Amino acid sequence: MAALAMAKQEQTARRHLLDGYSFEISARDAGRLDAVRAAIPDGTIVSITNLPNESDGARIEAAARVRALGLVPMPHVAARRIASEADLAQALDGFAAAGVDRLFVIAGDVPAPAGPFADALAMIAATSFARHGIGVVGISGYPDGHPGIDREALDHARRAKIAALAEQAVTAELVTQFGFEAEPVVAWLRRIRAGGFDGVVRMGLPGPANVGTLLRYAARCGVGVSARAMTRYGASITRLLSSAGPDLLYAALARAVATEPLGPVAIHLFPFGGLGKMADWAEAQR
Repeated sequence: MAALAMAKQEQTARRHLLDGYSFEISARDAGRLDAVRAAIPDGTIVSITNLPNESDGARIEAAARVRALGLVPMPHVAARRIASEADLAQALDGFAAAGVDRLFVIAGDVPAPAGPFADALAMIAATSFARHGIGVVGISGYPDGHPGIDREALDHARRAKIAALAEQAVTAELVTQFGFEAEPVVAWLRRIRAGGFDGVVRMGLPGPANVGTLLRYAARCGVGVSARAMTRYGASITRLLSSAGPDLLYAALARAVATEPLGPVAIHLFPFGGLGKMADWAEAQR
């Protein structure tokens, strides 16, 4: 009976993790959403990345398209790529006109700031997001750490950003990088909760893709790929992440959420293998 109850709890957790899932696209990917829209639940959050070869105008157009499809746009704003406060205000006004009410605020990976903001915290502290109709701001989480920032600095920055947003009466959510192992993700989540954050955490998972693609993105994003993870999955990792999706990672997260008080958690999918594969996997799991 205990095993049956646990199985039911895990099944419920699996559904809840994907009930409010979100996923990432680039601005140019917005035109591909029509083809997969039927497999995506109404109101799903669509995160629009901030790529250096795509303009604010392109992101605003993508956000408007996402909203017109009955989905919720969440554009990325990269602090270090903003040339001036006027440019930021113009972009925020454009997002507001496109129906944007949530953003994902990041530092950006350029070596030197293009304008007045050295990092995401500086931009948050200097900007009244609520005046532009923004009620929710996502900030970065790093279960695997950051290659250029130590854990103490990451923790300090996270707490400061959450506090600065609270002063504006803006809700903070954490959105994590993707990973290949559940253990460090769950350990990080326990630490976040122990530190007092009780808001939504969107856990990054790679959608179905071939292993070469995933490893290239991992290297580009600074995500650790441990020898332990590769050994554990062994030959099955190719099958797991090429055609069936990240089932082991997803199941392990569901078990943790089902058995521990880890607060509100949702899945954030990175569709490295394409939107179609991602949408089909999420729909099948739901």
